[in-house]
Amino acid sequence: MSNKFIVEPAPHIRSGNTTSMIMLHVIIALTPALIASVIIFGARALLLTITCVTTCVICEYFFRVIAKREQTVTDLSAVVTGMILAFNLPVTLPLYMAALGSVVAIVLVKQAFGGIGQNFANPAAVGRIVLMLSFPSHMSSYAVPFYYQSGIDIKTSATPLGLEAGDVIPSVKELFFGIHGGSLGETCAFALLLGFAYLLVMKIVRPIIPIVFVGTVAIGTAISGGDAVFSMLSGGLLLGAIFMATDYTTNPMTLAGKVVFAVGCGVITLVIRLLGSMPEGVVFSILVMNILTPYIDKMTRPRPLGMKKTPKEPKEDKREI
Repeated sequence: MSNKFIVEPAPHIRSGNTTSMIMLHVIIALTPALIASVIIFGARALLLTITCVTTCVICEYFFRVIAKREQTVTDLSAVVTGMILAFNLPVTLPLYMAALGSVVAIVLVKQAFGGIGQNFANPAAVGRIVLMLSFPSHMSSYAVPFYYQSGIDIKTSATPLGLEAGDVIPSVKELFFGIHGGSLGETCAFALLLGFAYLLVMKIVRPIIPIVFVGTVAIGTAISGGDAVFSMLSGGLLLGAIFMATDYTTNPMTLAGKVVFAVGCGVITLVIRLLGSMPEGVVFSILVMNILTPYIDKMTRPRPLGMKKTPKEPKEDKREI
């Protein structure tokens, strides 16, 4: 019996990291923000997160069963999608709306395109956008920190980016520790940075996209006469840059492509924040750049060593003489 050698396309570097292991690391990195959200907004933050995670897992499981595809629910990617989507929602959002956003994220964005690794955009980003467009009043109702108590209506306030003239602007300390209105997982910069540090130590993400993304927004804000620190710590910038823009499937493969992608996210975010009617534009910028990722990959694809560009042959003149 002769030995068979199987030749496959490069790269041939093997890694001990599995999809489930990577997703577990991401869940661990998201945990500080989850704890912070419960401390800041109360137990309902945990309930909202459980609703999103449970709906995402159930939708993925039954979609794979109905489509007769190999089950992937154990890779934990649905759990990550549910957590990130929940972090993009106000704690006051009705649970059925959160469940609806989870269905959109898993069924329409992820599984309808083949599952993990084949989705065209970040599922959580699309889920939030669909909810923003479908339920604008509910999606813009943000709870005042530490106010929620069982049996008492939740007082609401605007996010720092939505404050108007005369409103009290949060201090840098309040922005850093999340003592202001906003979606439940985006307010506490300290918790998000802890998660980012963990991902870097475990080599789950590269720092290039978050640094360039946030840096572009900060520099652009400073040039326009705004407060760069305020812009970095407000809204969903850190959450989007660290946990959404770095999604393996929907950002470019090359280093140059990642820089272009991150700069594009930053510029679009700035344009929406400075010129748009909405105070926040992070998820929209990520969605647009997700769609452009295949073209960025094509433009920044390196030429193989030693390969020469084949000159185009002149077209034959088929006109009759």
